[in-house]
Amino acid sequence: MSAPNPAQVSGPLAPGVHTFDSDGISQRYHVYGSGPVCIAHPGGPGIFWEYLRMPALEEHLTMVYVEALGTGESGRLPTHPHGYTRERYSLALQRLIERLNVPEVYLLGHSHGAFVAAYHAIHRPARLAGVVLYEGAPVTGPEHGAEAGHRLQEFAAAHADRPELHEVLAAFGAMQAISSDEQTLAVARGILPSYFADYWGDEQRWAAFRKGLRANYISGLAADLTPDLVDDREELPNLTIPALVIVGRHDVICGPRWGQELHELIPNSRLVVLEHSGHMGHLEEPRRFAHAVRDFVFSSKE
Repeated sequence: MSAPNPAQVSGPLAPGVHTFDSDGISQRYHVYGSGPVCIAHPGGPGIFWEYLRMPALEEHLTMVYVEALGTGESGRLPTHPHGYTRERYSLALQRLIERLNVPEVYLLGHSHGAFVAAYHAIHRPARLAGVVLYEGAPVTGPEHGAEAGHRLQEFAAAHADRPELHEVLAAFGAMQAISSDEQTLAVARGILPSYFADYWGDEQRWAAFRKGLRANYISGLAADLTPDLVDDREELPNLTIPALVIVGRHDVICGPRWGQELHELIPNSRLVVLEHSGHMGHLEEPRRFAHAVRDFVFSSKE
């Protein structure tokens, strides 16, 4: 796939902020860089897009950062904060791809965004040149929660001497009671040290990032208030587009077990383990991360 032509650069792929009507809902996105087009879907659900900025990738790709529906300046569903299922996010991605008006795009999803990206690759692959599943997993629910609990215990044991540890664990304990934007942001900032391989080793740098984090409350329930659970194990082996799986060695939430399983489930996928990262490898090892994605994009074009 070639880079956008000049006419496209002056339109929906022009650098800057864009907003359009997506099935009656306002959809906002941000464009940076040049080269093949890569859409980046953030995590949470509900975390604002800025944390996912990847300047090292913008040197090689046209990065299109999505403000997911229900988040930031994008519109809200009538059922807000409910109804933001993977199907609804996938439909919004399809409308964005149509809006960009290029033959194919790459899709990169981080954390919850990786669950969305996997769903989109399974159900709407036609205009995808490839998919990057960054800190995802093939399942959610009890099995995923048990693994995260085990990883959190390991994190707590490794940092038992930190006086701030109790605040991190308290934030995890408050997750189930979230019901507002303010609580979502407090929990997101509270648990953040566990999302880095060594948060307290460079606290001044990561504290600034932590302070700048923004979030909206998204329930994770469908419009009928049923959980939007994930189990892609049966469908991922049928994926036909190129796939790259990226995971941080020290990730607590979607750790190496899940990256390995995604890699084994998806035919001919690539797996990159960031040895010095947690859940935020694009920040912790930005050059290694960018090299992996860049190599995947340009080699898949050959």
